[in-house]
Amino acid sequence: MRRLFRRGERVRSKIDGKVMEVLKYLKANLVEVRWFDLEKKEIRTNKLPEDKLSKAA
Repeated sequence: MRRLFRRGERVRSKIDGKVMEVLKYLKANLVEVRWFDLEKKEIRTNKLPEDKLSKAA
């Protein structure tokens, strides 16, 4: 299994363009990420497939 991202790395979601931080890998293709929700003013976590993410500039 080749991992594209490391823990703590900033990535961009291809779905909605949010910049997120990688927390950990859960399975072969599933990544747990977190981001700051501006509307609710709190930190959110979510699990996304690795192919829906790209490196943030």
